[in-house]
Amino acid sequence: MQLLNGIGFTRLESAVQAANMRQGVLANNIANEDTPYFKRSNVSFESLLQQASEGDMPTLQGIRTNNRHFVIGPSSGIPEPVVTTDRTTAMNNNMNNVDIDSEMSQLAENQLRYNTYIEQINYQIKMKRNAIEGR
Repeated sequence: MQLLNGIGFTRLESAVQAANMRQGVLANNIANEDTPYFKRSNVSFESLLQQASEGDMPTLQGIRTNNRHFVIGPSSGIPEPVVTTDRTTAMNNNMNNVDIDSEMSQLAENQLRYNTYIEQINYQIKMKRNAIEGR
């Protein structure tokens, strides 16, 4: 029985992984605030997930019983987080483009997102546990 393999749980799991990746990227940006010629990076996930949800997905999907089988239909409806580097702007005289205020606010926003994702995962696990145990 695969209780935690639904698409909603998988999306939350991917969102948590994206938030973890974003935490590392933002910490790297903040650590290199004064590094000459450093260009900030950003993680995109939520917008990619939104585009994938709104996109026209094929309804036919094959079941793979062996890893050597070909994938029929979409391999996964959940995109991978993408790290992009902004090389077009400069914030300081040393050609660095890290704005510490912006990075700190993005860090706080990412923390709130992460906490929300974890609360949703815990809620889903709690509801499934209640359904199994009959409480």
